[in-house]
Amino acid sequence: MALTGGTGLVPFAKKSVLSTNYIDFTSADANSANWAQQYIPEVYEAEVERYGNRTIGGFLKMVGAEIPMTSDQVVWSEQNRLHVSYTGLTLTNGGALAALPTNNVIGVGQTILVIKNDGSASAKAYVSAITNGTTVAIKGYSSSVAEIFALVGATGVKIFVYGSEYKKGTDTTAVSIEPSFTQFSNKPIIIKDKYEVSGSDASQIGWVEVTTEGGDSGYLWYLKGEGETRLRFEDYLEMAVVEGEKKSGNGDTPAGIDGTEGLFAAVSGRGQVDSAYGGNLASFDAILKGLDKEGAIEENMLFLNRTTALAFDDMLAGLDGGNTGAGSAYGVFNNDQQMALNLGFSGFRRGSYDFYKTDWKYLNDASTRGIATDASVNGILIPAGTSTVYDQSLGKNIRRPFLHVRYRASEADDRRMKSWLTGSVGGAATSSLDAMEVHFLSERCLCVQGANNFVLFT
Repeated sequence: MALTGGTGLVPFAKKSVLSTNYIDFTSADANSANWAQQYIPEVYEAEVERYGNRTIGGFLKMVGAEIPMTSDQVVWSEQNRLHVSYTGLTLTNGGALAALPTNNVIGVGQTILVIKNDGSASAKAYVSAITNGTTVAIKGYSSSVAEIFALVGATGVKIFVYGSEYKKGTDTTAVSIEPSFTQFSNKPIIIKDKYEVSGSDASQIGWVEVTTEGGDSGYLWYLKGEGETRLRFEDYLEMAVVEGEKKSGNGDTPAGIDGTEGLFAAVSGRGQVDSAYGGNLASFDAILKGLDKEGAIEENMLFLNRTTALAFDDMLAGLDGGNTGAGSAYGVFNNDQQMALNLGFSGFRRGSYDFYKTDWKYLNDASTRGIATDASVNGILIPAGTSTVYDQSLGKNIRRPFLHVRYRASEADDRRMKSWLTGSVGGAATSSLDAMEVHFLSERCLCVQGANNFVLFT
């Protein structure tokens, strides 16, 4: 007779391994899903660091500084060039040099070099008369105006003033030149993030020991989530001001979402963009010639992706330092080679410039710029040291790093990097929410001063 009961139990004729011999818990193993042995399994308590140190931050700490600000906008002025030059002019057979800007400062008596648009020919000339605000008459020193016309052509003419010459007993006809500057500005953006864990999960003990990049450890899994959110947010603080873009043109972001000028945008718009570096000395020297025409800052930092870094390595490996002028340099590290190597930099010198090269993880990581197969940004050259700018609030010239972060802060609130708890878990008692919410906030922007001295490799 079979046993029956309310539970529906039915005896079995033979002893067997059944599902009832197992404790139900959710397993990740597809072969034993939803079942675990009554014996304790062998569990590795530490996570495998499959991607190493996953944070990509630290770039701005190497090259810049963080300075508080108390306004919705930061404004700075950069000096314009000292000497007078114009391009894109036209020249007639009769010596009329036209298409000067309406505010040009060319005066009678000044001496100029007249240059063909491709730079292949030139002639020296004397400004003999002002025809109107945008046209002057010139006379040649060793060539007639007709010969100068034949030499440099009619269009795309370039000139620069190299001095003046006056007859005895004459008055000065030079145009008084006021110092000029170009003003730039940027606005901070508000960056936020949040991590949330319920009260039940916060009090759950796990099998895996959590060790975060921030140093927290234990068997509470929420520590991992909170620590990773914090690290990710710190990376966002850097990535947002590197990649940032101002709203313009056909941009249709919501009202109040206006963007900010990031590093790549600033250098693309106001600096030098090089897409021709081919890993050879000739293309690198072309970059140096471009630097010569700007501020000629002696010490520069190179942050490169893997492909471009290897191209530099190959170029340097093929050079004889004693004969090419590409020897090692560590000036920005107090000439301490070991210090440079500890920070991941290698230094070399070419011409009158010192360069310090390192890999930029941000450009290589498969979850950031490394995801772009077209390698739209291959690296960046950043001048080391500081530049002189006019500070509007202080009313004087001050020294600032070429690249630095401005963050909102006052006696009332410091918004460099805020974090706080809400909810009713984890020590917070701000609401009846049965959870702990960890909030992060920063308000900041980037100042790229002297962007003409930066080079973006594309």
